[in-house]
Order: sequence, then structure tokens, then C-alpha cells
Amino acid sequence: MGDDGIMGKGMRYTPEFCQKAVGLLAESRESHSSETRALTQVAGNLGVAPETLRRWRSQADGAAAARSAQDAQAALEELKRLRREVVELRRANEILTTASAFFAARLGPARP
Repeated sequence: MGDDGIMGKGMRYTPEFCQKAVGLLAESRESHSSETRALTQVAGNLGVAPETLRRWRSQADGAAAARSAQDAQAALEELKRLRREVVELRRANEILTTASAFFAARLGPARP
């Protein structure tokens, strides 16, 4: 494999190279009038076909969306768990308050 991340003719690119290429594309979008021009420019600079870079970007976007969905699901599960815990703690607090009032009434005022 060469220092440029290319494994050889007809071989696949390294994942690191693909990630860096997608990152360069994201950074260069602002300096071009269209995304197609940015994609063509970056692909040409890296020596890859524009469609290859477009596919890498689509895969990266899909992976980011999947991570986002997983994060949202994890947050929802944590919220449900915390709500159950709040219900249990409120119930325990109510029991302790009732018990405290009961014993205070039976024992009378506290001595100084």
C-alpha cells in the first residue's frame, strides 16, 4: 500500500483514505458554487472518480444517520428508565412522610 492510502490498481481504498476524502469534500463545499463542482474538484485532486467519492459520502451519511437513530433510541430508553425511577422514589418518599407523621403523632412532641 502506498503512502497516499491507495492499496494498488484495482484494489480498494483504505477506510481512513475514504474518511479523509469525505472530510475534504465537506470542508470544500463552501468554496464551490455547487456540490457537484466541489465533488468533481476534490475527486480530481485525490485521483478518484467523482462517483466513487459520491458513494463514499452517501455511505458516510447513512452511517451517521444510523448512529443518530441508535443514539436517539438509547436516549429514549434512558428517559423511560429515569421516569420509572422517579415514580419509585416519589412512592418511597410518600411512604416515609406518612410513617414520619404516624410516629410523630404516637410519640408526641420531641424533647429539646
